[in-house]
Amino acid sequence: MLKLYGGARSRASIVQWYLEELGIDYEFVFLDMQGGEHLQPEYLGINPMGKVPGIVDGDFKLWESGAILIYLSQKYGRASRSVTEEAEICQWVLFANATLGPGLFVESSRDREARRLLSPLDEILGQHSYMIGDRFGVADVAVGSMLIYASLMLNFDFNEYPALKDYLQRIGDRPAFKKTIGARSHS
Repeated sequence: MLKLYGGARSRASIVQWYLEELGIDYEFVFLDMQGGEHLQPEYLGINPMGKVPGIVDGDFKLWESGAILIYLSQKYGRASRSVTEEAEICQWVLFANATLGPGLFVESSRDREARRLLSPLDEILGQHSYMIGDRFGVADVAVGSMLIYASLMLNFDFNEYPALKDYLQRIGDRPAFKKTIGARSHS
């Protein structure tokens, strides 16, 4: 059975959300980050950087939330996607982690970056329901989680972005989201 390693308030919840969307059986291994469990030899054998999340799927070990999302999408998601479809998925997952997250969460650049990033996202989501067309997928988990975290952690106001606001409501209503990130945001 696939094992997902994570701690409280970590990006492991993003991976957990996607695992729930896929309907994959998994074991969540909670690491006490305050107690240093992520720095113990057993976990360092999974991720030598000592960061979460990490997964073990059979004999395969992987860390970095974006890499894990792409792996899960390729292994357990819809089959027979073209190289260009896979590249588009990678584009959005990498955008979420490398551009959107820092753009919203790095305070020194937030004022400059937020509008530059959110205006085009609002236009894209004004044309279709999800990041890649009208079908929910891993790109939505990656991008949507960053947007939802900005709302929850920074009290970011999306009122000037009506399509983004609708999108956040749409993904927030998903049962897998409610079971994972949504459950934690109300505790």
